[in-house]
Amino acid sequence: MKFKASLTAIALSLAAAGAFAQVTVGVSWSNFQEERWKTDEAAIKTQLEKLGAKYISADAAGSPEKQLADIDGLMAKGAKVLIVLAMDKDAILPAVNKATKQKVPVIAYDRLIEAPGVFYITFDNKEVGRMQARAVFKAKPKGNYVMIKGSPTDPNANFLREGQQEVIDAAVKKGDIKIVGEEYTEGWKPEVAQKNMEQILTKTGGKVDAVVASNDGTAGGVVAALSAKGLKGVPVSGQDGDFAALNRVAVGTQTVSVWKDARDLGKQAASAAVNLGAGKPVEGASSWNGGEKKIALQAQFLKPVPITRDNLDVVLKAGWIKKDELCKGVTGNVAGCK
Repeated sequence: MKFKASLTAIALSLAAAGAFAQVTVGVSWSNFQEERWKTDEAAIKTQLEKLGAKYISADAAGSPEKQLADIDGLMAKGAKVLIVLAMDKDAILPAVNKATKQKVPVIAYDRLIEAPGVFYITFDNKEVGRMQARAVFKAKPKGNYVMIKGSPTDPNANFLREGQQEVIDAAVKKGDIKIVGEEYTEGWKPEVAQKNMEQILTKTGGKVDAVVASNDGTAGGVVAALSAKGLKGVPVSGQDGDFAALNRVAVGTQTVSVWKDARDLGKQAASAAVNLGAGKPVEGASSWNGGEKKIALQAQFLKPVPITRDNLDVVLKAGWIKKDELCKGVTGNVAGCK
């Protein structure tokens, strides 16, 4: 009887392991506009496969309405955990609440979703903002500044802006820095950032000394607007480590791209999803209530790295980008491009 009981216990434990391994993780993407989301997706898929879990996904293509339907669809297909890159922090809430009622854990991926029970994983966005402003401020401690913010529907836009202001606030109050333009960028679209920058240049008569742009896509729009006016040497910030942006840093048309290694974020999110799907806590998580609504969430924050011309070799050594892509068109003595 003991032998039979042992066999039964083994069979049950194997069945449980099989059920755990087969957890289906549904990933709802806001869109694939930014280059980096493809990198995030590859990292999530690789880690889920390694952990024996199944990946299913949907791309909302920039539509908050479609994202709601996507999440319903992912749960209908058997998703037991959701990783959500929200297009709109408020519009997403009905889907998140529905998932919570169905006991499907929700991971707010990179962008905050402020609802009870949500697990939030991202980089320290205020620190990203500080890093952006520090690099621009170092290059241009006085003058007319333009603040090109992110999407108004993404809480990260305001986290970044708060971090940026911390760095320049004393100089603004002293009068060394004058903010001559400040605009949100609908949907983080580079073409919107370019249009906003063009309008600010027209309004100021081209008298702009520095631009704190909140990501690499918006930085690209800013650089295009500056180039069209023949303005050179204006410090511009960004983030994400997009290949085009890192090349701009190497060439000298962008001052900094704060690199958030999407491979690490994707891997950590996938591991968290499998743990949550098994009813286990996420290692390295802590309680956080820094959102607008002050709702206490379990959260995990990764560390960003500012990339300038002085440390471009960091992204090369990490295998993030190839040297020929990074150094295209570079002249002079640039770290990583020698």
